[in-house]
Amino acid sequence: MSSSFARFLVIKRSISSSPHLSRRLKQTEDEIVKMFKLPNTRESSVLPPMSSRTPKSDPSARALDERFLRILKIFKWGPDAEKALEVLMLRVDRRLVREVLKSSVEMPVKIQFFKWAGKRKNFEHDSTTYMALIRCLDDAGLVGEMWKVMQEMVRSTCIVTPTDLSEIVKILGKAKMVNKACSIFYQVKTKKCQPTSHTYNSMIIMLMQEGHYEKVHELYHEMCNEGYCLPDTVTYNALVQAFSKLGREESAVRLFEEMKENRLQPTAKIYTTLIGLFFKSGKIDKALSLFHEMRCKCCTPNVFTYTELIKGLGKAGRVEEAYGFYLEMRREGCKPDTVLMNNLINIFSKAGRLEDAIKLFEEMESLQCTPSVVTYNTVIKSLFESKSHASDAAALFEKMRRQVTPSAFTYSIVIDGYCKSNRLEKALMLLEEMDENGFPPCPAAYCSIIDALGKSKRYEAASELFQELKENCGSSTSRVYAVMIKHFGKCGRLNDAINLFDEMKKLGCVPDVYAYNALMSGMVRVGMMDEAYSLFWTMQEQGCVPDINSHNIILNGLAKVRGPSRAMEMLSNMKESLVKPDAVSYNTILGAFSRAGMFEDAAKLMKEMSSKGFKYDLITYSSILEAIGKIDEEPAELVQ
Repeated sequence: MSSSFARFLVIKRSISSSPHLSRRLKQTEDEIVKMFKLPNTRESSVLPPMSSRTPKSDPSARALDERFLRILKIFKWGPDAEKALEVLMLRVDRRLVREVLKSSVEMPVKIQFFKWAGKRKNFEHDSTTYMALIRCLDDAGLVGEMWKVMQEMVRSTCIVTPTDLSEIVKILGKAKMVNKACSIFYQVKTKKCQPTSHTYNSMIIMLMQEGHYEKVHELYHEMCNEGYCLPDTVTYNALVQAFSKLGREESAVRLFEEMKENRLQPTAKIYTTLIGLFFKSGKIDKALSLFHEMRCKCCTPNVFTYTELIKGLGKAGRVEEAYGFYLEMRREGCKPDTVLMNNLINIFSKAGRLEDAIKLFEEMESLQCTPSVVTYNTVIKSLFESKSHASDAAALFEKMRRQVTPSAFTYSIVIDGYCKSNRLEKALMLLEEMDENGFPPCPAAYCSIIDALGKSKRYEAASELFQELKENCGSSTSRVYAVMIKHFGKCGRLNDAINLFDEMKKLGCVPDVYAYNALMSGMVRVGMMDEAYSLFWTMQEQGCVPDINSHNIILNGLAKVRGPSRAMEMLSNMKESLVKPDAVSYNTILGAFSRAGMFEDAAKLMKEMSSKGFKYDLITYSSILEAIGKIDEEPAELVQ
């Protein structure tokens, strides 16, 4: 076809006698003639412009390019397209290569044309043509081929500018090819160009985004040692964030001060990062002081700054101050977003200020903040935890389902709420719904229902659900095991509880403090005090730190089996340890004293409890009254 290509413009080829083939060849010939025909004004207005670089003084240049591209689209790259270059008298130069690479022809055609052009005499690719192909390959997702072209570019004699290197680093970073980005950075730096601050910044930001925080620090020192490029605001911003992620507060602050010494104005992002870092380390006054400095330096706080302030103050229990900053940002004209509102709603919810949380939730619509799954989860959980609002929580869940898709965590919150408000059947229905909606089995949801079944003494149903979870998941969590062990212990099936504890260890599910407590409680319940005490020490040897409940379980066992003296001995040891006695600890000893008729000792312990701000429960007090028939006035005054 190549040898006769030029004749397509003036004469018809001899055609086959086959009518079908005759029509096809004629059609092809007409298409080619049409391609080479200069378009009239009306036609050219429809064609998209090839490039803004085409000189306006050459009106035919664009038309020639368009015709050539139409040839490429039909015949791909090959002898026919090569012949078209000659017929159209197109010069093979870098401009033409770039135009072809920017066009809408297929990617294989672009690659073939690029390679063909590179083999032409008196032609050599430069960084502009290489970068054009790299961008095409990046857009097409051909990362393997793109990496080969980058390597070829570095090995070639063409000059690579710092701007080119920055772009290459960004492209490789976006493709998660961090090691290759580092490799090409140092290859180019060694052989071809001196990186600028912008180039270093591209590397630092890429490393930051991929979590290579230590390498960020190394690159910063390398940049400073070069002597020809200095860190700028972008550099410091990335570095402060990196040190913040590493929890290296001193280093972040030192860079912040260094930045100001170099007469660079810290950005709102840098201030916000440091404010968040101070809050994390509990330095609330420093965080507030930095916020004050930020405003004094005319650096306007943004919604992210206020979010850090509100979140930090909320965690510190300074709810009113957090809300005060919310009102301030509204006065300043800074619009809150959904994340900020979620944080503030969560703060009010945890502080037990449900009405304020709901009021903020209702405000979101007027603020054009769309409630997210997190927003609904927070409010629904708060409504359930208020106990008297279970129906309100259920209604909000129904409203949520009409607006956003609930997550597995949403279902676990509602299931847990139903279980705790004695709506077990509804919880079971929701568990079925989760399965129907394609959610994977949620251990938290199963845990809530299994616990509720155990509390209602439906032990067999709890056991069946536990087996179902294991079959669906292949395993279970330590918390679900702990719940089953607890209920086996309560119903006297201690052997089943011990077998379950051993099973979880064999399956690689490391027992947590709840699992240990559950088994120890079961052992104490049946009087196996030695075994419980041994398990108490074993958990510590295994690296599981006992909590106050662990101590109280053992304390209760000692009080019942070994008597008040041994229990008092453990109480004294607790006073000297990291885990201090609580009201339950004291009440356990009071019960032991009352059962042993040691009323004077009980009265002394009650005084000690009062001095420490603890209350003893009415059950213990009643047991003392029952044992002695009366009580001194002084202890009686302690009842609240």
